[in-house]
Amino acid sequence: MSDCLFCKIAKGEIPSSKVYEDEQVFAFLDIDPQAPKHILVIPKTHIQSVAAVTPENAGVVAHIFEVIARIAAEQGFSEGFRVVSNVGEQGGQTVHHLHFHVLAGRDMTWPPG
Repeated sequence: MSDCLFCKIAKGEIPSSKVYEDEQVFAFLDIDPQAPKHILVIPKTHIQSVAAVTPENAGVVAHIFEVIARIAAEQGFSEGFRVVSNVGEQGGQTVHHLHFHVLAGRDMTWPPG
C-alpha cells in the first residue's frame, strides 16, 4: 500500500530506529514507548491486521515470532516481556498494517488498561 506508514518505514522512506531487518521482517523502536523497551515488529509485506492472517501469509507471522524471540535474547529481556497486537479501531489499532508491540523493562500489569 503506497500510503501505509509502516510500509514506508519498512522501505526506508521514513526514518526509524532500526533494531532488526531481514528479507521478510522489520523491527524498530516505537516513537511513543509504553515501557523502557518498546519495539515494533512488522512484516515487510502489507497485511492489514491479525484478522487478515491466512494460510498464505501465516509463514511470515510465524517468522515474526522467531524474530521476536531473537530480539528479546539480543536485547537482554528474554526472561520477561509482553507481545501485543491491536486489531481494528475498537481494539486500538491506529496503523492498519500488522504489527506486534514488544514491551519489556518493567513489570507488566493485568489487565493492561
